[in-house]
Formats: sequence, C-alpha cells, structure tokens
Amino acid sequence: MGILLPIVGWSDRRRKSNYAAFQSLQALGYQSLGFTVWILSYLVLVIVGVIILIIMSFQAESAGQRFDPRFGPGTMLFFIVIFGFFAIYFLLPIIAAIACAFGKDFRYPILGDRLARYLDHEPTQITEAPRWLNEDHEFRWVAGMGHFSILIMLWGMLAPLTTWILYDKRSPFLKFQSIQTLIYQAGTTILYFAGIFIYFFGFLLLFVVMGVKGVPNFNSSEGMFGILVFGLTLLISFVLILIVPLLHILGQWAGYRVLKGDDYHYPLIGNLVEKSLRSRLGSETPSGPLSHTEESPS
Repeated sequence: MGILLPIVGWSDRRRKSNYAAFQSLQALGYQSLGFTVWILSYLVLVIVGVIILIIMSFQAESAGQRFDPRFGPGTMLFFIVIFGFFAIYFLLPIIAAIACAFGKDFRYPILGDRLARYLDHEPTQITEAPRWLNEDHEFRWVAGMGHFSILIMLWGMLAPLTTWILYDKRSPFLKFQSIQTLIYQAGTTILYFAGIFIYFFGFLLLFVVMGVKGVPNFNSSEGMFGILVFGLTLLISFVLILIVPLLHILGQWAGYRVLKGDDYHYPLIGNLVEKSLRSRLGSETPSGPLSHTEESPS
C-alpha cells in the first residue's frame, strides 16, 4: 500500500494543496527510489559483513583458535548493523507520518530537499497565493518512480498500474510510461518465476524418474535421462534468473532517463506500446513524442 496510496493522494490533492501533493510525492519517492537505494546498500553491508566473518575465520584458524561465527563481538556487531539498518528504513516513515499529522514540513534526509528543488516547491503562508508544483516534473517523478519500483517484486507493479488508471485520459505521457512500465515489470516477474518453476520441474522429474524408493541407479538409462534433464533445466533456470538483475538495472536506468527529461522507450516494448496507443487515438495524437499535457482542473 506504500506504493499505491501516495499516488492516489498526489492525484487527488494536486492543484489543491502543495503541502499534500509534495508530501505524497516524497513518500512515493521513499517507497520506490528510497527502497532501491536501501536494498542495494543492504546488499553491500551483507557482503562486507560476510567477507569480514570469513577473514576472522581464517585469522582464528591460522592462530590455532576455534572460530564460532554464532558468537563473538564481530558477529554481534554484524547483526546489530544489519537489523539496525533495517529498522531505520521503517522508522523514518513513522516519524514522517507523525510530523505531517502535526502539520510540519517534513523532509526525508537527502531525498526531501532535492525533490523540493526538482518540483520548485517553496512553502508559502496561508494568506499567499499558492505557487503550484512544476507539472512537468511532477509527471516525470511519478513515471520515474514507477520504473524504480521494479525491484519491489509484484507490489512494484502497483505504481504504474495506479498511475495508468488515474491518468488514462488526462496525460498521454503518464499513460504511455505507465503501460510500458507495467508490461516490462510483468514480463520481468514472469521470467523470474519461470526460472524457479523450470528448476523445480527438473528436480521433480529427476525425483520421479530415479524413483522415490530404493537406491538411485545413476548408471541406468532412466537415471542418466533424469540427470540430463535436471542439468538442462538447471542451466535454463540459472540463465533466466541471471537475466532478471540485468532487467532490474535497465528499469533503474529508465527511471533516471525519465527524471532527466527523456521520453524513454524500453527496447521493443516501448515502440509497440506507442504504436498501439497511436493507432487507437488516430489523428488526435501528436506526431512527436506522446505529450504530457493534462486537462486543467477547475
């Protein structure tokens, strides 16, 4: 719901309340772009921690001491850092919610001020005429966060799906970006689960061919066939799952390109989606890139 609600809040309150619109877009950024940064940082911490534990193990072995990774100050510090970093990620939105409940102009560290400059957001007094957020950058931020959310398995598709539903007839730019992002994320997710399914299918086939009971005979034709099939499925699943991180990286690149002002198209998918949209709209669609104009609210 952390992906869906900020988009709904922004869509409902934009051009009514700069405060609500900005806080919604900031929350969306933290749940998608912030999650991307967090998960990558978390991965680096885990890798560094494991490397340190391996080094400590070799040092203990060379000194003739017994090293138990379950105990010791190094291991305790490793888990404190890992779970502490995890807790901080969930603590910040709670602080943000409390601050917003009291009407404070909350800013996430690093993200908040940068987003405010990107959207031309300047807090104004109640008596002053509101200076609305930069519309073009609003749309690009929402579209970009849809691309970044690819790292959130399954739930990340809520971002482009919600945007598509809300802005289907209001912004050709958001409509195009949302549809191509949704298709791209769905294809990546299917590829990931297909790799897992193929692996378990090969394992199950090996299990059935070699027999549930008795000692497996690797020299028999059935045993060799089972091993061959399992090896082939293992290779296919490994290749498929290995492709998924590359597709995730492409999704991050797409989000960056959109934020920088490009009308990014995913390879093959983007052009197909654009042709489909143009064929449906016919002559009403401009000849250039799909525009991102929106009907002015009353």
